[in-house]
Amino acid sequence: MACVMLWIRGWAMNNNHLLSIQNLKIRFKSFEGVVLAVDGVDLNMAPGETVGLVGESGCGKSVTALSILRLLPKRSARVEGSITFAGKDLLEANEEELLNIRGNSVSMIFQEPMTSLNPVMTIGNQIAEAFVLHQNLTWNEARKRAVEMLDQVQIPSPKSRSRDYPHNLSGGMRQRVMIAMALSCQPKLLLADEPTTALDVTIQAQIMDLMLRLQDKLNTGILLITHDLGLIAEMVSRVIVMYAGQVVEEALVLELFDEPLHPYTRGLIGSVPKLGQKFIAGRKQLDEIKGIVPSLQNMPPGCRFNPRCPLVMRKCIEQTPGMVRISSQRQVRCWLAGGAE
Repeated sequence: MACVMLWIRGWAMNNNHLLSIQNLKIRFKSFEGVVLAVDGVDLNMAPGETVGLVGESGCGKSVTALSILRLLPKRSARVEGSITFAGKDLLEANEEELLNIRGNSVSMIFQEPMTSLNPVMTIGNQIAEAFVLHQNLTWNEARKRAVEMLDQVQIPSPKSRSRDYPHNLSGGMRQRVMIAMALSCQPKLLLADEPTTALDVTIQAQIMDLMLRLQDKLNTGILLITHDLGLIAEMVSRVIVMYAGQVVEEALVLELFDEPLHPYTRGLIGSVPKLGQKFIAGRKQLDEIKGIVPSLQNMPPGCRFNPRCPLVMRKCIEQTPGMVRISSQRQVRCWLAGGAE
């Protein structure tokens, strides 16, 4: 039922983009030279839409999200293309404009809470800081609001916990603190990078419910970055699949799970454990995507997935496929679908 409601919500979106990324390319300086980590990514989100961004580690998901808030290191990263939020070109925004946007109208839940939280500042003051900066509250008022946010993310004894430092908390609690910080100013766009990694299933459901309630109340757009395809199936209306820095498939969530078109997407979905799978030597046999993600310094010619693809053809090695538009909501980068150049 949740999938059906999200699918209906996805169709109901208007054409006004909350976030629009066009031809995003991100290069990093390395000891081996300049590498292209993200290559030509396009991504559009409507207000109130939840979009899932999936793929293996190293495919460029987190880097794409960090580029939206201009959080990549200036000395080693070069970002090209266009990133527009609510009509504002973020790549052209000055530092003062970015300060007003970060943590206010656009928030991010980072993947590693211990490295994202200030180790010498209490968690209550870290959450309160956003209220002081963006909502002009006094510190006393902001600390009270911080305690309320800790209570919303199911932190026990929130008032006393607000006086703790990050190292006093477990990994799951630190993750909930990050989520409280991200939701505190009721953002219009929430970038959630593996938001429930350190949480048990019960807390995960509570956190996702909190995010959906925020979305319903404020029409917040959510870009959900995760490896958890079960979470994707329940939470999002549309899915973007990345591989080796490129988008390889985009579809409404029901279409993607019912009929994945790209061999990589099929491999991802096939690797998820299912009820009724056969047993071998007392263990369930899982499908796998053989091989490893190619190095940024040594991308294969043609389709980047061709060394691991069970359906590889000569054309896949010799020529690079382009994105093929299947419908208004669906596209795929594969020669089997036409591979338009």
